[in-house]
This record gives sequence, C-alpha cells and structure tokens, in this order.
Amino acid sequence: MKASAYFTIDDLGGKHGINELKRGLDTLRGVLSVSVSEKTNSVAVDYDTTGESCEAIQKKITDLGYGVADVRLDRHVM
Repeated sequence: MKASAYFTIDDLGGKHGINELKRGLDTLRGVLSVSVSEKTNSVAVDYDTTGESCEAIQKKITDLGYGVADVRLDRHVM
C-alpha cells in the first residue's frame, strides 16, 4: 500500500539541510519520493508501506539531526 507522511521540521537549516534530508531519505528502501519545503519547514514523503514505515522515516530524520515538531500520515488505497 502507498502512504504519504508529512513532517514539520523545527529548523531545516537552509539549502544544505534540504539537500541533506532529500539524500538521506532517498536511501531508505520503499521511499518513492521526497519533497522538502523551506517556506513551511516541511517534508513530504511518499512511500510503499511494504518496504518502509512512518516511524523509520521519522527516525532517519532525527538521526540526520533534525527535530520533528509534527507528523501527519495519509494512507492511499490502490
């Protein structure tokens, strides 16, 4: 099943942080796409739930040194 997770990040740290998050999250198996918005300090991740979990994605974000202020999850029925 496909799902989308939306994370509000405490501080992205500019373009370096955006690139670091994209590269780091793209290494997770099951991640289909990553979109980062500096304007809203948010990260949107589309992923396959058979290969990844929202918790693992959030852990990767915190492992990269970013604080997660809020998480919203949408599951898609296909």
